[in-house]
Amino acid sequence: MIANHNSPSRRLSGRRIALLATTIAGLTAGALFVAPGFVPNAPIAFAQNLSQEAKSVARPTGFADIVDTVKPAVISVRVKVASGPQLSSNNEASPFPKGSPMEQFFKRFGMPDGMPNMPNSPRGGGRQFSSGQGSGFLISADGYAVTNNHVVEKASTVEVAFDDGKTHTAKVIGTDPRTDLALIKIEGDNFPFVKLADKAPRVGDWVLAVGNPFGLGGTVTAGIVSARGRDIGAGPYDDFIQIDAPVNKGNSGGPTFDVDGSVIGVNTAIYSPSGGSVGIAFAIPAETVKTVVAQLKDKGTVTRGWIGVQIQPVTKDIADSLGLKKAEGALVAEPQKNSPASKAGIEAGDVIVSLDGQPLKDARELSRRIGGMVPGATVKLGVIRSGAEKTVNLTLGELPKEREARAEGAVPQPQNDREQRLGLSLAPGGSEPGVVVAEVDSNGPAADLGLRAGDVILEVGGKAVSKPADVSKALGDARTEGKRSILMRVKSERGTRFVAVPLARV
Repeated sequence: MIANHNSPSRRLSGRRIALLATTIAGLTAGALFVAPGFVPNAPIAFAQNLSQEAKSVARPTGFADIVDTVKPAVISVRVKVASGPQLSSNNEASPFPKGSPMEQFFKRFGMPDGMPNMPNSPRGGGRQFSSGQGSGFLISADGYAVTNNHVVEKASTVEVAFDDGKTHTAKVIGTDPRTDLALIKIEGDNFPFVKLADKAPRVGDWVLAVGNPFGLGGTVTAGIVSARGRDIGAGPYDDFIQIDAPVNKGNSGGPTFDVDGSVIGVNTAIYSPSGGSVGIAFAIPAETVKTVVAQLKDKGTVTRGWIGVQIQPVTKDIADSLGLKKAEGALVAEPQKNSPASKAGIEAGDVIVSLDGQPLKDARELSRRIGGMVPGATVKLGVIRSGAEKTVNLTLGELPKEREARAEGAVPQPQNDREQRLGLSLAPGGSEPGVVVAEVDSNGPAADLGLRAGDVILEVGGKAVSKPADVSKALGDARTEGKRSILMRVKSERGTRFVAVPLARV
């Protein structure tokens, strides 16, 4: 699973992978640095005969100088969260067995958990608190510091501790749940601080993670950047740096440094089949941190550009259905009503392939780039519609706090109309547009494509459908024309999307 370092509620499900690790004693980063003329199979006496200069060259350089420079700016973040008044309902705390006459007696007299007011009994009524801890780092001498949103969200008090043991009270300036970043402020000045990197790291670069794992205090681990642009399913703006370094619970919000001592990312999640570190962690890139922190400092919140479309990736099957040469860009499943996209003329079935002249790799890149722009900005979208490319000018709106798309209405009863090859029972949509999926054969192709009872088929092959016969006719026509696949536009409780139906299977 993917898990935040100190928040079980933020863990994401994933496939458990068992790894076989071979530990080699004495293998360190410095093993890459060897003396000139070193011969692997030379006698051991070779090392004894090295000159002092040669020994100096052979000795691992390590990261001590970098650590001495940056560690004073890294902080431990401790929070208290008010959980509200609580009454004990734990039957294990009651002196009477569950369901016993005495328990029933006390319940009858207004004690709902059957627990009498006995001396030293753990009954509540007062305000309860839970505590948590994470990491962070200062970005200015006047006390501004960065950590994770999930470290400080709902915190009633925030306290930070430096590596030298000094503690300070901090206040939360602003948070951004979508990127899991938060800005806090310590009163005072002349604090040690570090800077955010001006350039993105390369895969293979050395990195250092500094933080407060398991509440142990300042701890340093080393590794390398193993990948960039990772999507771990945490949100629409996923663009994580993957680092192969031991990062554990409590490191959340801590910095990852390059060998120049600049922060390349903020540690926020780990890959963890067991809950502990397996050496794979994910950090929010410094570029994102700069943008978010600037807005949090200025306004206490983050506003994002918004075009108002439901989009999905262009798969190979979808590209084939639309006659596209490459499976790239973002497929518009549905423009939202009165959104900037609908006002600019964006239609369902359009493929957005570029933004301001720069090509888009996928739907996630479009979301991330639009979200990084300010509302009110004007952009140019390169759109492919019916095989032809056109440019659409659009003024960005502001991303609303919450948006949901749900399929409404009860699932109708199955009728005799059935698309046999797909394994579907279909029913008219009544007053609503489209054809309703009444039943799905669990062993049929439709089930493999993710269709479910209650979904509404709006279009097949770019043509609106209103009755089951329309679906069958569109599929039949596509087969007659020799098409390898056809697109269905489907509305469900998860939103509106396109489904590529390979005709060879149906």
